[in-house]
Amino acid sequence: MKHKVVRIALTTVVLSLAFGGLLWSTLSEDTAYYKHVDEVMAAPAQWQGKRLQLHGFVKTKLQKPGTLEYLFQVENEGDVVWAQYTGVTPDTFQEEAEVVLKGTLAETANGLMFDVEPNGIIAKCPSKYEASDSASGTSAAYEAATP
Repeated sequence: MKHKVVRIALTTVVLSLAFGGLLWSTLSEDTAYYKHVDEVMAAPAQWQGKRLQLHGFVKTKLQKPGTLEYLFQVENEGDVVWAQYTGVTPDTFQEEAEVVLKGTLAETANGLMFDVEPNGIIAKCPSKYEASDSASGTSAAYEAATP
């Protein structure tokens, strides 16, 4: 009886450790901090080399002619950081667009640079989700017409 309890306890410990290790390795691979540009630029040394999801607005977008290489500024609350990206960008990736970038902040010879990882640009398009004036007029007309 005592031997059976020890085997069950040992099996439970081994399975728990295996499951915990698998969970830890899976979650730690894609873990990234979600920060706004102004939060990162307040203490940039703290964020260098760490995986980030950086939220801001695109300013001064430049593209190297004939390539898919982009250099652009991302701004929020007056703080700005340069970012670089190589690859296909979303259609909504334009100047003044709200974006979330996945990558790392690094010190370069020219200052701080946010290095965006492949497929690491998510550009938001608020105009698709905001009600237009005509839509609200239609709603008011409908409400006035219903008894």
